[in-house]
Amino acid sequence: MFGLSKLFSSKSVQKQPIITALAGYRSAAFAVGIDEKFIKSIESKSDKSILLYLTLPFAALSEMPKVAAFVSQQLNQAVTITASIELTEVCKFKAIKHIVLIASGKGGVGKSTTAVNLAGALQAEGAKVGILDADIYGPSIPMLLGLEGVTPTAKNDKQLLPFDANGIKAQSIGFLVPSGDATVWRGPMASGALTQLLNETAWGELDYLIVDMPPGTGDIQLTMSQKVPASGTVIVTTPQDLALADAQKGIAMFNKVNVPVLGLIENMSHFLCSHCGEPNHVFGKDGAIKLAQRHGVPVLSQIPLAIDIREYSEQGKLIAMDNQAAVSKTYADTARLIASTLYYQQPHHNSVEIVITDD
Repeated sequence: MFGLSKLFSSKSVQKQPIITALAGYRSAAFAVGIDEKFIKSIESKSDKSILLYLTLPFAALSEMPKVAAFVSQQLNQAVTITASIELTEVCKFKAIKHIVLIASGKGGVGKSTTAVNLAGALQAEGAKVGILDADIYGPSIPMLLGLEGVTPTAKNDKQLLPFDANGIKAQSIGFLVPSGDATVWRGPMASGALTQLLNETAWGELDYLIVDMPPGTGDIQLTMSQKVPASGTVIVTTPQDLALADAQKGIAMFNKVNVPVLGLIENMSHFLCSHCGEPNHVFGKDGAIKLAQRHGVPVLSQIPLAIDIREYSEQGKLIAMDNQAAVSKTYADTARLIASTLYYQQPHHNSVEIVITDD
């Protein structure tokens, strides 16, 4: 490798204007711009364009074309960005960097559908992702991921192998109990089964483990909150007053057990009329926004009531991974914002050496 002084002396590429342009970029995920330490190297191409190599500390690959366009405009020079994801956090559990609990105060708000699509969106953003179905009494992840009827296999005498669904590692009590059977367990037994499922699954290396929590504020919620090093929770609600009242209880519970509430997702926020295109607020309007303001947390997204989401879910597919679906952008934006929040909520002091080369 050349010495830095020689690399920085290149006349074709000046480092500082690029750093300044990246620092000036703003979005929901990059609210304070893109730090110099994210730059891995800068390459000058023979056609006078610039190729930036970035190492991102959270899942945000789909935003790089926008960043490249912004930097190109600022420099008045063609810029292309190639990026990879490399989380710098210490693993919270085994080889898992972040555990994110997707919760709701009541059932029927679309929590599980939101959980699997957030997992899919994070995976599409370049992260290594797993999902754990913690809804012991009503596991729905197998159906949502198209894994109904599969037979689990063991890695060894002590560990189960997770299933792979479009690159997402998945585990659920639904893989172990016949779908037609009812899980009739008392709270401590259900909590124990969940803990065992989490501990005895061979997750491998994950950037994010999404946990689809059961609705409410019972034993399982307390177990996951107190015994698992969760990085934060996302509360899913609808605009209805009843759902919001229960969501408020969920926020209060997580505050009591010191699990950060990353924000609210207002699901079924509105219905877009197929004739006029205007939003119809079937279940009320801006309920999550008012609740979020009372508790000082953000509204991460407002997901519409869309027939496409239901159709994809019933087919065991993730609409978040279909770039042609309009709502996939909403899930992608939400996933980047969650990943960004997890990164910026803790201090980081790592520095990266920037290498500049000529083509």
